[in-house]
Amino acid sequence: MHTINRMTIHHSAVALPDNGEIAARLRQHQRYHQDDKGWIDIAYHVAVDRDGNIFQLRDPDIAGDTATDYDTTGHFLVLCEGNFDEEAVTEAQLDGAALVCAWATRQFGIGTNTLASHQEVTPVTSCPGRSLEAHMVSGDLRRRIDGLVTSGFELTPVCGPAAAQIVAGIEAGR
Repeated sequence: MHTINRMTIHHSAVALPDNGEIAARLRQHQRYHQDDKGWIDIAYHVAVDRDGNIFQLRDPDIAGDTATDYDTTGHFLVLCEGNFDEEAVTEAQLDGAALVCAWATRQFGIGTNTLASHQEVTPVTSCPGRSLEAHMVSGDLRRRIDGLVTSGFELTPVCGPAAAQIVAGIEAGR
């Protein structure tokens, strides 16, 4: 258990050429993290796909995990699915990341000044990749979050059969 006091952006470092594969990819991450790494669940709290869809992963009350050397206690871990050393982060994905980070500022009472990339918290990694890191360094992602916080936003969880229907649509390319 932990108290969230900051937000950290990651990428999976694996290209996602077909966004319809996102649900299978997240299940693959979960199996790897649980079965091979021995972690309690997938390492991240949320994931954002190429189309800006947001997936709740690990319970935010439980600290995340990392394969690098930093203490994830207090971090709200956001995974942008893809390899942003090889592919460009999409506008929709940036908007989805901004939306979930705006939600985190409200939910946990933290400011956008707590936003960092994985490589900012531990320089032994290139995560979240050049393309996404450029949006961090330029302040673009922080400005998007601040804009949402200022103008207002809604992020409504969808669970059960309604969520299954949405995921089925994503897998079908809709």
